[in-house]
Amino acid sequence: MAKPKISFVCQECGYDTPAFMGKCPECGSWNSFKEFRQQSLKSTGFSSSSQTVLSQQSAKPQKLKDIVYSNTSRIQSEYQELNTVMGGGIVQGSATLLAGDPGVGKSTLLLQLCISLAKAGKKILYISGEESAEQIKMRADRVILEQKKKKNFDQDFDSLYLLSLSNPDDAIVHIDEMKPDLFVIDSIQTMQSENVAGLSGSVPQVRYAAMQYIRVAKALKIPVILVGHVTKDGMVAGPMVLSHMVDTVLFLEGEKITRTRILRSLKNRFGPVDEVGIFLMDEEGLKEVTNPEQIFLSKKTENIPGTVLVVTMEGTRAFLVEIQSLAVSTRLPMPRRVVSGVDQKRVELLLAVLQKHCKLPVDSMDIFVNVAGGLKLSDPGIDLGICLAIYSSVRNIPMNKTVGIGEVGLLGELRDISSLEKRMKEASKLGLTDIVTPKTHRFLAQVLLERGSQKEKEEV
Repeated sequence: MAKPKISFVCQECGYDTPAFMGKCPECGSWNSFKEFRQQSLKSTGFSSSSQTVLSQQSAKPQKLKDIVYSNTSRIQSEYQELNTVMGGGIVQGSATLLAGDPGVGKSTLLLQLCISLAKAGKKILYISGEESAEQIKMRADRVILEQKKKKNFDQDFDSLYLLSLSNPDDAIVHIDEMKPDLFVIDSIQTMQSENVAGLSGSVPQVRYAAMQYIRVAKALKIPVILVGHVTKDGMVAGPMVLSHMVDTVLFLEGEKITRTRILRSLKNRFGPVDEVGIFLMDEEGLKEVTNPEQIFLSKKTENIPGTVLVVTMEGTRAFLVEIQSLAVSTRLPMPRRVVSGVDQKRVELLLAVLQKHCKLPVDSMDIFVNVAGGLKLSDPGIDLGICLAIYSSVRNIPMNKTVGIGEVGLLGELRDISSLEKRMKEASKLGLTDIVTPKTHRFLAQVLLERGSQKEKEEV
């Protein structure tokens, strides 16, 4: 056995140094270095033939014009939302990291993906360090049973293999022998090797396991999906270098009290990084949503003040979302500002614009703003919708059929935003005609004055 190489790795940023240091020169963290022992690849059980393939690929430069690539090398699943987020499918030999809060549905999503690919005849290996094979079988049977009820198919999924194992060295041996079309590691934080010091979830263990899985994926051209936990701050647990090692980083987010789940692409070497996929969690598992309006728009038809529609962009997709607002008079010296789904600082800025340029007395009111459906928005194009919703609640003017699209500046002007024509087309497709944009009005005060005048005419 080769002598292990000893290095010290920063737990915060992944900085590697051969000697211990008190302070990390990369991120400035103190006492964050942990000892990392790495054995040579031969001690992991990874076959020498696969090592030769990897070394030959890296040792022989190829001309750019001689490299042939086609989209047929991507693995397509039956979930179009997932295919879109990953840039058109799963690339052969790619490494994907799927992170998310506990209980959000990461394992469920991947198990459904494995079942769909096995149904298409792909050989899939699902490796779990958290659950036994029997526990995974129970969840798989529930998903398959629900699919059989709705889709009327009867298959035994002979090409889906389950393995309950937490040792990456032993897992690599099975991968090298089986040569599956895809293998899943659930999760990378549960992997523990005897070749590395530390418990499972420590920086050396996570880094070592990820390195070995990615190496076998590149050598055998087999895509791998690694499941990652998150910290209380919402960051991927483990060393920061883990996100740099993989090709794609996906994040599944959603509140446990709501059914909505949003799959975001934070990094993608093979496609766009701003695409999202929308799913609904129910007793049958995760169901993809092709029309987001059905969950982000309410079904009410009556005119209720305080609600306005906006069109937001998530990647290349445009869909309508409902902004709700409630304004209540208060005697508190500092009125409350309660915001859900948008940046509170942005809402406070818009309230200042409403008070300064539109003479709206929001300084004596408690303001509550919410995005219906549990979606979190950072698009500046929803500024106008937020202002209209607040004005609608303050003046008691219904605007639930109004669509506000535009960014609001500090001077009260309406500014152009990206993909304006696409947003307007999406609103028109649903039969909405009252669309307010920077093309129809130059200033926010003009919009509010016009709405107030219409209200007075109706009352007369």
